[in-house]
Amino acid sequence: MAAATVEKTRRWTREEYERLVEQGFFDEERLELVDGVILEMSPQSGRHAKGVLLAQSALSLLFSEGFHIRVQMPLALGFDSEPEPDLAVILGELQDSPDVHPSTAVLVVEVADSSLLRDREKASLYARTEIPEYWLENLVDWCLEVYREPKDGVYMSRTILRAGDNVSPQARPEAPIPVTSLLPRK
Repeated sequence: MAAATVEKTRRWTREEYERLVEQGFFDEERLELVDGVILEMSPQSGRHAKGVLLAQSALSLLFSEGFHIRVQMPLALGFDSEPEPDLAVILGELQDSPDVHPSTAVLVVEVADSSLLRDREKASLYARTEIPEYWLENLVDWCLEVYREPKDGVYMSRTILRAGDNVSPQARPEAPIPVTSLLPRK
């Protein structure tokens, strides 16, 4: 009879992960830390890149004064997570922010094609860390999933918006954005 093997998973803290990054351990790999697990990020397709640029363009018009937008840069979320969302809208001017990764955002946006399941799973991380609003540009189903009202690690509200619909960020409710301006053409 063969002996059973027990696999152990090593969970990393954000501090340990940042130290490895600073030491050049990962040698330019595209990684992020989510719930203590170091995950390899998918390569970007042309559609994905265009979705990021479209969202950045739309949000930059709304969030200029008093905010700054980080594109594919880390957020320091808790003890064991440092995701790199496609976009994060941060309260405060860029020059006034400290030289560390922000620990919150008013809005996080992920663009998903091959990463759709992983990006949906990230919703719980963003909800646990009280990010008030999370948008998922779903390039598989060609829609925008809007998550709001974080409570106990879950977004209480999830709305699916499609072409013809508008979305207004909670931090700028007076400014509707056509969903079609966020999604690349098919």
